[in-house]
Amino acid sequence: MSIGITDEHEELAASLRKWAASLGALDAVRAAEAGPEARFDDVWAAIEEMGVASIAAPESAGGGGGSLLDQAVALEACAYELVPGGLLAAAVGSIVTGEPGRHGVQVHPGGVVWDGGTAGAATPIVGIDLSARHGAATAEAVALDERGRRTAITLAAAEASGVARWCLDTAVEYAKVREQFGKPIGSFQAIKHLCAEMLETAEAITAAAWDAASAADAGDDEQWGFAVDVALATCFSGAVDVAKACIQVLGGIGFTYEHDAHFYLRRAVSLRALVGSADDAAARLTAAAVTGVRRRVDVDLGGLDDAIRPDVRAVAERIAALPQAERRAALVECGYQTPHWPTPYGLAADPVTQVVIDQELGAAGVVRPDLVIAGWAVPTILAHGTDAQRERFVRPSLLGELTWCQLFSEPGSGSDLASLRTKATKVDGGWSLSGQKVWSSVAERADWAICLARTDADVPQHKGITYFLVDMRSAGIDVRPLREITGEALFNEVFLDDVFVPDDCVVAEPGDGWKLARTTLANERVAMASARLGKSVERAVELATAGLGPVESVKVGHAVALATVCGLLGVRTTLRAIGGHGPGAESSVAKLLGVRSRQTSSALVVELQGDAVAGVGSIERDTPGIAADVWEMLNTRCLSIAGGTTQILRNVAGERILGLPR
Repeated sequence: MSIGITDEHEELAASLRKWAASLGALDAVRAAEAGPEARFDDVWAAIEEMGVASIAAPESAGGGGGSLLDQAVALEACAYELVPGGLLAAAVGSIVTGEPGRHGVQVHPGGVVWDGGTAGAATPIVGIDLSARHGAATAEAVALDERGRRTAITLAAAEASGVARWCLDTAVEYAKVREQFGKPIGSFQAIKHLCAEMLETAEAITAAAWDAASAADAGDDEQWGFAVDVALATCFSGAVDVAKACIQVLGGIGFTYEHDAHFYLRRAVSLRALVGSADDAAARLTAAAVTGVRRRVDVDLGGLDDAIRPDVRAVAERIAALPQAERRAALVECGYQTPHWPTPYGLAADPVTQVVIDQELGAAGVVRPDLVIAGWAVPTILAHGTDAQRERFVRPSLLGELTWCQLFSEPGSGSDLASLRTKATKVDGGWSLSGQKVWSSVAERADWAICLARTDADVPQHKGITYFLVDMRSAGIDVRPLREITGEALFNEVFLDDVFVPDDCVVAEPGDGWKLARTTLANERVAMASARLGKSVERAVELATAGLGPVESVKVGHAVALATVCGLLGVRTTLRAIGGHGPGAESSVAKLLGVRSRQTSSALVVELQGDAVAGVGSIERDTPGIAADVWEMLNTRCLSIAGGTTQILRNVAGERILGLPR
């Protein structure tokens, strides 16, 4: 997705990208390659006529009077087409010099400037970025201007997003058509994963660039500074990595001068060189986080909440006034436990209503109970079950009277669920299930299970599977705990030996199990997303309060940046839902980056405590201090395995989001 989320910004981006493509920008770059005297006069004349460089300049200074986010959307679109010249510098200049009392500004990080020549003298330079023309200029006692620096980084991040987007799109389109060994190379897992990783990085860049511009427009200097440092720590090395990966996917053709890919790599490298150090930004993020600064992102509902908020607030406050033991029933009764579910178990709430309910419950201090596995089981019953099944299972599950586990995975069928071997044989009044399931959380105490079993071995694998509801107290069920690397036994293996399941516990029709296992309610949950750092990153910041060396401080800052970006992806997903758009790539990428964030940050927390870790013997989840830190580090290893391995999720991202062949 591009920086713009709203319809207006998407239309602006599409229009400008079409306009930029018409300029023949790369032809101009190749024609101007000769030397520093070469110019992009025709392109620049078109830029001036369109007013692209002054979208955010004040109207009093001849600009468009738009927001910095408007300007960022425009620069991203132009960078996608590699529009040459000094567009970034002109845009920054039009903004900072157009402010009242401004006559000029230095935007490159620096300290004292020694007078070493004649002020105003300039020497043109051809740099690594052949689509730009830089110059070395002499100035007298120019002081660093923080607002100008932030503006430059914010808009440069937008360009980095455009570069990354072009590289991703180019690599993916090539991978779809380039054949080797009789198949498109995009069908090979190595290429598919490389493209999926490019998607992850590109989405992170876009989210950080969007947030830096949004924070500037919000007018809070502290928040803007934090967002700019997140962008600086994320966008520019990320764009270089995506450009390198693009050339790798292209192979030999990408290494030729004739292909355009190297121009984008050059632009990415140049941007990274000009904006300042990512590690310095990370160190500043650590320092800010230690003082309590966190990115606060307010979701603007545009007045759509005005009519409903007073009533929602009244209900939330009424629930908050109840004793803790009575709150769950009250949440279920009014539909606030699962507002996205259909009535009478929810409210069939639209995204705005869901967000308002989240906000008001949070403000009132009301925490919804976690439905755990019921959150997966019950939506399937709602969507595909009978009226009797809904009456029997839904409300008791919401109230916590019934708990669930999942019997899907088997010793030989983890990610490859369609190859499961548990058999269901038709008997009088129902089915007899036999087989072995594994990795079943809380199976030892669950009341019911959702279970997939093969009912027809004579049809293709995906068509012979049926979805059952299994009473875990049934005869023939043997639950055995599996001890994990933390020492605990959350998972179990479950043996089914001629377990009887009545016909009224089959969901939908026999053979529909595969379809049901892959579906959720169309009206999916819209959460009130935030940019919270998470448990391990907060713990790393806590350790930083005691003082860290410069290397460790940088590591903590990069963890803060990644965690913040993960939260921003969730915020963008929420905003897209509010705007009436379907889920974009952000939600899938957030899962992948979220796992990376939790695993790397928990490992960092352990690393920061040095040789003391070697002396940790017994580890417990709830023990304060280093023992709990070690437990968390070990426990997070399951995140890239459970619920679909990271590698499988990258396959899914490559195929379903990027459209690569299977």
